Amino acid sequence: MNQDEIYMQRCIELARMGKGMVAPNPMVGAVIVCDDKIIGEGFHKRFGEPHAEVNAIASVEDQTLFSQSTIYVSLEPCAHHGKTPPCADLLVQKGFKRAVIGCKDTHVKVGGKGIERLKKAGLEVEVGVLEKECRELNKRFFTFHEKQRPYVILKWAQSKDGFIDGPRLNNEKGILWISSPETRSLVHKWRSEEQTILVGRKTVENDNPSLTVRDVYGNNPIRIIIDSQLKISGDVNIFSDEAPTIIFNRSRNEVKGSVEWIKIPEVNTRYILEKLYERNILSVFVEGGSRTLQYFIFDNVWDEARVIVGEAVFGEGTKAPSINKVPAHSYKFSSDHIYHYYRK
Repeated sequence: MNQDEIYMQRCIELARMGKGMVAPNPMVGAVIVCDDKIIGEGFHKRFGEPHAEVNAIASVEDQTLFSQSTIYVSLEPCAHHGKTPPCADLLVQKGFKRAVIGCKDTHVKVGGKGIERLKKAGLEVEVGVLEKECRELNKRFFTFHEKQRPYVILKWAQSKDGFIDGPRLNNEKGILWISSPETRSLVHKWRSEEQTILVGRKTVENDNPSLTVRDVYGNNPIRIIIDSQLKISGDVNIFSDEAPTIIFNRSRNEVKGSVEWIKIPEVNTRYILEKLYERNILSVFVEGGSRTLQYFIFDNVWDEARVIVGEAVFGEGTKAPSINKVPAHSYKFSSDHIYHYYRK
């Protein structure tokens, strides 16, 4: 790595500290360097709060050094008024000598305008340092703005013999655990990193899940339930006030407390993702059941899948979804094996 790449890597490390807290904004890190020494750092901590550049600038004691300094930012500084003023204007006002930007912001309100403003003000500007890594960092943000839909992550646990659920005798209810307690804690971490979590009606009826973050510190995602004919009774955990809940159905529009029923013409992936896009939802964590997961696979509207294979053997039950792809990578976690797939 050259010097620019080293400092940009630090920007990426800082940006990740805002994961799960800044959506629908992107994660951004900024580093200020003078005479090959870091004199300031910052990252976007929470949606609605100051951006990475603002926090990095505020961390510098001697701001007369800016005229001799380079500011590194993992994403193009914004050029429009949102919850905060334009960061590109701030960099110009502070008189930076040089700006190094990881990747261009493809949001329609930015789209090169921040870079153009810096160049017009006389800053030396370099764009595309660790570009691939910077885009990967904000894959949810870029998918949302470039494909006009949320980033979709599929997740399920399956037995060694390929079942997502075992046989349920006499209409048995409750969760039949497949993965280890350690892996279940990892799943709670994954939940905390996404804006929403989605399951179908059968998962609610069979497992009565809370769909919240409990084993780690983090925000509860918005719960999304597919219940086309509104068959779910009102005494299940997803109706608690622990997190907002959206229920997609074919007959009812209503808000009651933390629960919102949204009527759509057909309960399918197209209309669900369209509605979530309208609500500025950048990511969806689809946890089940098998039929719901398979809908997203059939419709080719998923971006990655995380499949946990446990030690259990069911012999019969509900078959796990099928992805006709080779896993990009896999690893052992506790007593389980985890396989990661990417659609592209």
